[in-house]
Amino acid sequence: MTEAVLLVGGKGTRLRPLTLNTPKPMVPAAGVPFIAHQLALARAAGVGHVVLATSYLAEVFEPYFGDGSAHGLRLTYVTEKEPLGTGGAIRSAAQALTTGPRGPVLVFNGDILTGLDIRGLLRRHEQAQADVTLHLTRVADPRAFGLVPTDAGGRVLAFTEKPRRPEEIVTDQINAGAYVFRRDVIDTIPDGRPVSVERETFPGLLASGALLHGVVDASYWLDLGRPASFVQASADLVRGVVRSPAVPGEPGEHLVLPGARVEEGARLSGGSVIGAGAHVEAGAEVEGSVVLDGARIGAGARIRASMIGRDARVGPRTALDGVVIGDHAEVGSDNELCDGARVWCGMVIPDAAIRFSAA
Repeated sequence: MTEAVLLVGGKGTRLRPLTLNTPKPMVPAAGVPFIAHQLALARAAGVGHVVLATSYLAEVFEPYFGDGSAHGLRLTYVTEKEPLGTGGAIRSAAQALTTGPRGPVLVFNGDILTGLDIRGLLRRHEQAQADVTLHLTRVADPRAFGLVPTDAGGRVLAFTEKPRRPEEIVTDQINAGAYVFRRDVIDTIPDGRPVSVERETFPGLLASGALLHGVVDASYWLDLGRPASFVQASADLVRGVVRSPAVPGEPGEHLVLPGARVEEGARLSGGSVIGAGAHVEAGAEVEGSVVLDGARIGAGARIRASMIGRDARVGPRTALDGVVIGDHAEVGSDNELCDGARVWCGMVIPDAAIRFSAA
């Protein structure tokens, strides 16, 4: 049985206000908490036991997922009292692993959506007899990521975390956030203190002569660190651009959860999700957006590439484009918000208070 560590302890500050009440991995995407997709994909690849390395709002995970049996997995929860960084979290979670010293341990991040062939990554790790195998992907602009050049055989040559100077950009291959560790390599990570696996563990292993193997994979990959990416990920899951066994329905232009009400004349498209108990009134248009449980979209409102929080209200004829509305917030009628605007939880915007155009 393959074991895995899922890193879900981050605060998700770049996703606020979505993460003020909910940890980033539990924010719904395509109708279920995002990590439900990751757990389903891991299970489909033969993973039987997952250790969730939690920290921020750690108490919300176990009530939803329990012991994992309903998801075909065994789940164990390990909570950091103080944030330990990626490496420290892996080391802390290792106490719950049962794999032998040379067995493989899959490690993945709770904010990456990918179509990675997990079985293939595990197989390549075994074939290379590597200490650590890293999933790599290519991006057009690698400056915001960790660069990982490799030789022709896939051996990792160096690590450059978020390069600052042009001469540091020596490859378009980046660390894609999924790894296979040999179990005893995890035990070399210092215990009980913050450790960055990207800045300390991997460079240190490379300097010591360890074999780090990179597998470049061209499948779907998206970092969900920003609201626009999170909304896109949800829409791509709904439309089947990337497939997940956890999506509660067949691929299509929209997903309407049980208990939601969509009135005649409302239009849903672009992989939109309407949450349980939400209400979309007549004439409203919702395109490529996430409307969470209990939210209400007024008649004639236009919602595009946006996320509407739980029990939030969007008034009639209001237009939102690339906007996040926090839980329980209210945006009155005849407003216009766009280009990354964020309305904090519980805030109220009066009718006709904000516009971005003269119309």
